[in-house]
Amino acid sequence: MSKDLTLDPSDWDAFRASAHEMLDASINQMMAAREGRVWTPLPEDQKQGFTGPLPREGRDVTNQMEALLPHGVGNTHPRFFGWVHGAGTPSNILADITAAAMNANLGGRDHGAIYVEKQVVDWCREIFGFPADSSGLIVSGTSIATLIALKAARDRITDFESRKTGRPEKLVGYTSTQTHTCVARTFDILGIGSDALRKIPVNAQFEIDCDALRTAIDEDRKAGFTPFVIVGTAGAVNVGAIDDLEQLASISNDQDLWFHVDGAFGAPGMLSDLLRPKLKGLSKADSIAFDFHKWLHVNYDAGMILMRSEDTHRRTFSERPDYLKGADRGLAAGNPWPTEYGPELSRGFRALKVWSQLATHGTEKLGALITRNCEQAQYLAKLVDETDGFERLAPVPMQICCFRFCPDDAPHDKIDLLNDEIVMRLQEDGIAAPSTTLIDGKNAIRVNITNHRTTFEDLDLLVREINRIGRLIVSESAET
Repeated sequence: MSKDLTLDPSDWDAFRASAHEMLDASINQMMAAREGRVWTPLPEDQKQGFTGPLPREGRDVTNQMEALLPHGVGNTHPRFFGWVHGAGTPSNILADITAAAMNANLGGRDHGAIYVEKQVVDWCREIFGFPADSSGLIVSGTSIATLIALKAARDRITDFESRKTGRPEKLVGYTSTQTHTCVARTFDILGIGSDALRKIPVNAQFEIDCDALRTAIDEDRKAGFTPFVIVGTAGAVNVGAIDDLEQLASISNDQDLWFHVDGAFGAPGMLSDLLRPKLKGLSKADSIAFDFHKWLHVNYDAGMILMRSEDTHRRTFSERPDYLKGADRGLAAGNPWPTEYGPELSRGFRALKVWSQLATHGTEKLGALITRNCEQAQYLAKLVDETDGFERLAPVPMQICCFRFCPDDAPHDKIDLLNDEIVMRLQEDGIAAPSTTLIDGKNAIRVNITNHRTTFEDLDLLVREINRIGRLIVSESAET
């Protein structure tokens, strides 16, 4: 075997040419994001290209990677409405290239990438009104951020003994029936058990019922349970509802409970003049979990956990064995290290694309785009309300509008199936990509608008196409 064996290119000029070609193809893909189909399934022949045996010898895969570009989930397209995915930005391509070239591990040590993440944490403190001595960590997304936050809440209630002895018995926490499933999954992962998460009913606006919450806490204490956390929601997944965060903060304070906010997509609404008044209670939370890759359009993946008490945060995770000993000088300086605030020692340079997004576009533009999406959701709600054969099923507090197509001539017992089929055809025809959900037992077409490329005309088209496809399906059913 050659002593010169390496993974570097044997011909750097050829590699440079191939890289330029791939960059051009990637930029072209972004330039055309508004055009064509929303979702294009991967053709069978390309699927087969990913079923071969383990390669024993290398080959050039540039063309195979380039051929993948048109076959994403569709979230870069302005009519991707189904799930809360950001649309991405061309500027993030450059950040990802830079991060890949540096290949930095942000678990710790004193190097340039660490200072980028520290500035992002500083900026997030400013956005949410957190104190200067609070702490934060960039993670893959809100699911991991929630795990970090609720572990801190669990360890705090046990004076950190749970790090050694495991969870205490009879811990319970509280959230609404509309909260994302990652919260119950976190209770499971932490060994508390998902049954210990009390699902509190919601009001007509799909916000947590604070009177029912107080009652549940009192009943649990009387029954010998130990309440330890309230999880509020800033943007519930079904309809985008925002809990009364200030009242939840007050209840948490009165009961000496940890107050965590799941703000996966809603928390960045603090940058929007329209939403900021609804979210001001965020500044009173003990922890906030949110994503940059949703409404701030940072390319996947990038989330954040922000925690009021740096001491609690670090005591929850810090573990420095001899081989990770810090120093005042040299590469092992820069203490404390990010690994002391979460479960990962190996961490990629996600911070650069977040920093680049905020620095390149500024919070005013990002906030204005959030506001526009909310205005577009209100516009869609008005279209639905004014169009025969449509029924809106929920209020529109932010950027999600839920409704169904239910014309008088459609069989009442087939309405749910009708709306499922409408959504399926919209997706398969590449017209738009909404999703479905259940609202008060009714199958709803759920339209989420978190896309900086979406126009009001896209919503006009959506309603026209739902009407056209829906009536076609009703007609087809009448003929069979």
